[in-house]
Amino acid sequence: MEKMHSRELGLVLAQQLGNVEDLHYGLWDPDLELSFSNVRVAQQRYSDLILSQLPPSNGNLRVLDVGCGTGHLICQMLARGYQADGVIPAKDLGALVRKRIGEQAGYKPRIFECKFEDFPVESERGKYDVVLFSESFQYIKPSDSLPLVQRLLKPGGLLVICDFFKTAAHGDGGPGDKSFGGGHVQRDFLETMSRFPFRLMKDEDLTKRVSPNLHLLNEWLMNRARPAGQTIHRYVSTNYPLSTRLLMWVFRKKLRKLQYKYFSGYRSRETFERYKTYHLMVYRLTD
Repeated sequence: MEKMHSRELGLVLAQQLGNVEDLHYGLWDPDLELSFSNVRVAQQRYSDLILSQLPPSNGNLRVLDVGCGTGHLICQMLARGYQADGVIPAKDLGALVRKRIGEQAGYKPRIFECKFEDFPVESERGKYDVVLFSESFQYIKPSDSLPLVQRLLKPGGLLVICDFFKTAAHGDGGPGDKSFGGGHVQRDFLETMSRFPFRLMKDEDLTKRVSPNLHLLNEWLMNRARPAGQTIHRYVSTNYPLSTRLLMWVFRKKLRKLQYKYFSGYRSRETFERYKTYHLMVYRLTD
């Protein structure tokens, strides 16, 4: 059986447990009440923003969605007349995407079940008008992903990135520092980007519209998940005290790390805004 990466586990569990249409943050504006009941509305606003960055569809415009999640965005692109393909490393999600797009008429997308680093670039060289990363750019080193994007795009094609990056405050040792994983250091990303033939067309800072997601998440972790975990621990420790103490000792380092990341209260809007910056960027291949 093929080993599942922890990132893939998170994606699959988010879909299975949350039954979500999309595996990305939502965009929150003053007119939208911050509540779990509005998460799908906020996520659709995010998708609408992504779709608005694509060139007008002529029926033949090709898009590669790298890290296509559940395939919800691909379906929306197909409905708008785009020829959209996807890349997904998790086989469980790949099956879900195929099931979803199987219901669509017209163009039949190809779903590449592989890491983007293993994408069959040579057979697809220069075939795409747009390469899209929606919260997937953070998982691949820019020095690895950008050469592949350059080879996949047609001359004048677009690279669309919507993701978060680490700010200059990362590593300062302040409250909540490193409680959020993921994201490239923004300064390093921009330096690497300058070495490739891409011209920046748009850079929109979405941090303030994304950070409310963390308020909802932190509220759920502290008010729901933590009490439930404490109840389970109390039951197990009173019924199986020796086994519990042994397991707590064996996994003490991992448990301390999990406690800090998820149950210290630092997964908040304020911590996110200090250590992360979320951007929508559109680049055009100039060479």
